[in-house]
Amino acid sequence: QVPLVESGGGLVQAGDSLRLSCAASGRTFRSYAMAWFRQAPGKEREFVAAISSGGGTRYYADSVKGRFTIFRDNNKNIVYLQMGSLNPEDTAVYHCAAGITLTRVVRNYDYWGQGTQVTVSS
Repeated sequence: QVPLVESGGGLVQAGDSLRLSCAASGRTFRSYAMAWFRQAPGKEREFVAAISSGGGTRYYADSVKGRFTIFRDNNKNIVYLQMGSLNPEDTAVYHCAAGITLTRVVRNYDYWGQGTQVTVSS
């Protein structure tokens, strides 16, 4: 088990920045690829960003590339999502996830946090 707890969401204005954090418990955090997904009301959960266990490889969705950055601190068991130039289309519940394989696919991640709400007003 890899319990995950997200934080850092909130209500911001278009153009603002926000940093999400995902804290993991246990000593196996550094063995897992980590990812962020988001789900807006009435929509399916979609991939946002992912990072390999060692942090050397990162994937981004086209919709966030150049605006969002994923990074991790394996000493603190935390993965971050730095979000910039936010727009109302970024409004969603953001979930972090842990999995063995670095992938963009939802079903390949084994452990999920409860999510943190991000709302961007225009």
